[in-house]
Amino acid sequence: MSDRDVVSDRKWAAGLLSQQCWCWGQDVACPDGNWLIQNGFHKRSPPRDRKNCSSVYTLELSPSCRIVLRGFGVYIGDDSIGGLFIERFGFTPKYNRLSNLKCPPWSNDDLPEFADPPRKRQYDCVSLLLRLLDWIRGYESQVATTLGLGYRRQTLVQWNNGERLFIPAEQLASSWRRLSQTVAANAHTWIPIHPESESDLLMQMEPDDE
Repeated sequence: MSDRDVVSDRKWAAGLLSQQCWCWGQDVACPDGNWLIQNGFHKRSPPRDRKNCSSVYTLELSPSCRIVLRGFGVYIGDDSIGGLFIERFGFTPKYNRLSNLKCPPWSNDDLPEFADPPRKRQYDCVSLLLRLLDWIRGYESQVATTLGLGYRRQTLVQWNNGERLFIPAEQLASSWRRLSQTVAANAHTWIPIHPESESDLLMQMEPDDE
């Protein structure tokens, strides 16, 4: 896979996630009631001193795994792996060994420090990312089945202003499946490792023996 392909795919993924964040924001105001809450999310309103921030929505996928949605990105944490944060406009998944956010992320300043994972955690992080992408695909499939494609089309009317990537409602779920397949096929380009020591750096700089 060429560097140009990597940049192109990441740009497309960032556009897809940005549109999805818009959709989640619209789903909060669904005419049938807050769709996030109806799907098991817990809403936490900002404290008085953070009234300029929006609410934090958290979904417990299981007792050991949770997703947090924000306007500036999405977080997934698993107790056996740690946590990943994928920022909305760049789509560069970053890792932290903590599997739960101690402070609700009212803004990105509340997030802990994230970085590329160590070598031993790389494919665990890929697995965690794929779990998130599959959940989003399932979420959009459920929207289409339960609320209807007409609802999703309506939520995207304002988004489709001709100036940013637009994925039609009919293609949203399949686009997330396509991204999952792309990540699975080129995992190391989506989640590169962080050198754990100076010796790792030296190993990377040394030419092959052959």
